[in-house]
Amino acid sequence: MGRRVMAVMAAIVVGLIGVVAVLFYAKGADTRAVEDQRPQTVFVAQALVPSGTTAAEAVAKGLMAPTQIAAKGVPAGALSKVDKATGKLVALSDIAPGDFVVASRFGTTPTGEKAIAVPDGQVAISVALGDSARVGTFVTPGSRVVIYDTYIPSATSKTSSSGSKETRVLLDDVLVIAVGSTSLTPVAGADAGGQAPPAATGGLVTVALPPATAAKLVHGIQTGTLYAGLRGTDTKANLSQIVSDSTLFTK
Repeated sequence: MGRRVMAVMAAIVVGLIGVVAVLFYAKGADTRAVEDQRPQTVFVAQALVPSGTTAAEAVAKGLMAPTQIAAKGVPAGALSKVDKATGKLVALSDIAPGDFVVASRFGTTPTGEKAIAVPDGQVAISVALGDSARVGTFVTPGSRVVIYDTYIPSATSKTSSSGSKETRVLLDDVLVIAVGSTSLTPVAGADAGGQAPPAATGGLVTVALPPATAAKLVHGIQTGTLYAGLRGTDTKANLSQIVSDSTLFTK
């Protein structure tokens, strides 16, 4: 009789333990479910965040914005705030619109260092042009330009005359991938306060070209005077036209 009572009591105790364990598990599952659904703030790219852009600049320009999503959907390492420390970091690569902004996408780079995107199979070439020769400030990354070359033709040229110059289209459709330049080293002639002297008129225009075409541009840079024109939609340049001192005013 005593053994039966003890067995019954043990069964009851085991049952109670099981019930308590189930209750605790259910409560923990509910808690986890609530935690998974709890909204958390993460940054999402609203537009392309170019490489080299600081986090603070990206937020100020609306390139990325804080968004609340369920905790279970937050990717590991997601950027949740931009403060004085994180605001100084720069994007190490382009961040596409709609992407969650992960903290590891930002870091520190030397002042002035910024990558440019060179299309696959092409070469980036920089050309120093004056303001008028690069259409003032209207040529920007993404623009397409025509490049003209003014040069002194060789003595064997049929159109040449003594001292006469010729101008013709060197390249009729060129993609601009960067405008301007930034030195990675202190500017020569900076004053004691580290301020650089006023920049000279003009600047660099960097274009992307197939290797063979890039060689033509490099030769033109070395031998002639280049001038860029901003292309309009469906513009067609006459590659065979040659304008010289003697033909400038002819029809």
